[in-house]
Amino acid sequence: MEKVELKLDEIRQTFESGKTRSSDWRKAQLRGLINLINENEEAMFEALHQDLGKHPVESFRDEVGVLLKSASNSLNSLDKWMRPQKAQIPLLLFPASGQVMPEPFGAVLIFGSWNFPFSLLIEPLIGAISAGNTSILKPSEMSPKCSSFLANTIPKYLDSKAIHVIQGGIDVSQQLLLLKWDKIFFTGSQNVGRIVMSAAAKHLTPVTLELGGKSPAVIDINSISSDMKVVAKRIIGGKWGPCNGQACISIDYVLVEDKSSSLLIDSLKRIIRKFYGENPKESNCISKIVNRNNFDRLCNLIKDPSVAASIVHGGSIDEEQMFIEPTILLNPPLDSQLMTEEIFGPLLPIITVNNIQESIEFINKRPKPLVLYVFTKDEAFKKQIVTQTSSGSVVFNDTMVQFICDELPFGGVGNSGYGKYHGKYSFDTFSHSKAVMQRGFYPEMEPRYPPWNSFKLAFIKLAYSFKYFQLVLLLLGLKKH
Repeated sequence: MEKVELKLDEIRQTFESGKTRSSDWRKAQLRGLINLINENEEAMFEALHQDLGKHPVESFRDEVGVLLKSASNSLNSLDKWMRPQKAQIPLLLFPASGQVMPEPFGAVLIFGSWNFPFSLLIEPLIGAISAGNTSILKPSEMSPKCSSFLANTIPKYLDSKAIHVIQGGIDVSQQLLLLKWDKIFFTGSQNVGRIVMSAAAKHLTPVTLELGGKSPAVIDINSISSDMKVVAKRIIGGKWGPCNGQACISIDYVLVEDKSSSLLIDSLKRIIRKFYGENPKESNCISKIVNRNNFDRLCNLIKDPSVAASIVHGGSIDEEQMFIEPTILLNPPLDSQLMTEEIFGPLLPIITVNNIQESIEFINKRPKPLVLYVFTKDEAFKKQIVTQTSSGSVVFNDTMVQFICDELPFGGVGNSGYGKYHGKYSFDTFSHSKAVMQRGFYPEMEPRYPPWNSFKLAFIKLAYSFKYFQLVLLLLGLKKH
């Protein structure tokens, strides 16, 4: 505990010195991150392979490349983001001016997640640095090689008095949460998110929670039957592509009309064989299950006889290698754990509805998802999805791609999270928008002061109801009298 407190004291002193407020410091740290990634790409690939079995292509697509893009975008945009924004002030208050000035929170705590151990820790760090904060980073102990890499490498490239990596397990996380921070950013499960938010509440610390949830894919085959090959590829890419389904934005389950389910399943089977061969276990294109606990949890989801009976593809398990074949299930029981808990693995339930319109009601009866994926060309249905459902994001006719769009906010709603980041949104997440207003001493509006009378009441009512230019004309008329 003493070591943790000393690290926090050090970064707080650094922040209080004022050095992190300068654009030069922020840009230097962003350049340092870019250099770190460029000069250690192979080491990052190796760490990701050892922890998660990721292929270098997947590692670059989902982690290394994402961070290079994000850090470069922030570096190029920083001057604009730091600039105070002019605010419109009512003419009633003339002469006056207003600005909204972004200022850093101070010492922030960032919890990373094991499934994307680099991008889910460094992406928020980019925002924290850009906004001028100092940071403690807590990587997940479930990706130990990546955690060790970060702890050993970050001090070589970034300001070690402002940015620290603290390794450890649950005990270290608990120690960190006992301390007072100026901002906490957490990526992980809903259960732990509740613990983080409860701890932060004791100090009234603002929190961003990037959680998970059951993100559905709605397939309107009536309007996209001619594009089923592309649809199947994108569904598979959004299920088994990112860390073998162990991702908060993975497709959790699919909704499709009953009459179209066989077409969808056949299309998925063909593409699975194309991507991963006849023996997916021998493929080097599927990430491994992170550990025995998660493997056992996933196995238990499909051991229930009623769930096992719904398997229409895959289902084979290798206990020794902790491998579960890409598995498709058709209409498993809705009250099973498979359908009530986030799956976070290579199991894909397909739920049939009589009419695709029923998918909206199905989604709305459940906690709000992090992402809603919808495959359709029907513009009226798209409008219904956007206006009649609530989710962190909606993506039409693709999967996962929203994560790399810096101009789109990334975050959840309800049980799937609180707050948003990526690009300018990361800068805003780690900034306090401070209102700054300046006024002259004259003219002085006497009706704002007591003693009160009916004239002053009438004046104030006019002030709140008239358009600004009309009020100015009124004031000018009153002045003549």
